[in-house]
Amino acid sequence: MKITILAVGKIKEKFYTEAVNEYMKRLSRYCKLEILQVIDEKTAENSSAVEMEIVKEKEAERLLKKIPESAYVIALEIHGKELDSPALAEKINALGISGISHIVFVIGGSLGLHKSVSARADYSLSFSKMTFPHQLMRVILLEQLYRSYRIINGEPYHK
Repeated sequence: MKITILAVGKIKEKFYTEAVNEYMKRLSRYCKLEILQVIDEKTAENSSAVEMEIVKEKEAERLLKKIPESAYVIALEIHGKELDSPALAEKINALGISGISHIVFVIGGSLGLHKSVSARADYSLSFSKMTFPHQLMRVILLEQLYRSYRIINGEPYHK
């Protein structure tokens, strides 16, 4: 299985980068993993709703160009479906069994995802009703992917 994490913006903090690298190393025995980034748009503190929509639209154009047509797309969105870890593992395993060979997880920027990305998604996933920094979300997603593969392979994992 090929897993792509497609995210808006780059990681700036060293501790996030170290965590990402650690989970990439751990996941390398289970799947082919890549992380792609697109440039985030600068957003003024006092942006209007129209300006924020334009920012999300520009980021969406960059994201959509990076998504292969044949990929199964899972958008990370606050209003998506919440799954526990075993259910996420089952979802990933079921996709593989059904012939899906490439899953793209999409993480939006600070304003979230534009509706065009949501429309392209095959599945909308929420990790919580809470808001997380998009840089931290990469680490959380990678940890859950690692946990999923441990579950799929019947290996112990921390509960």
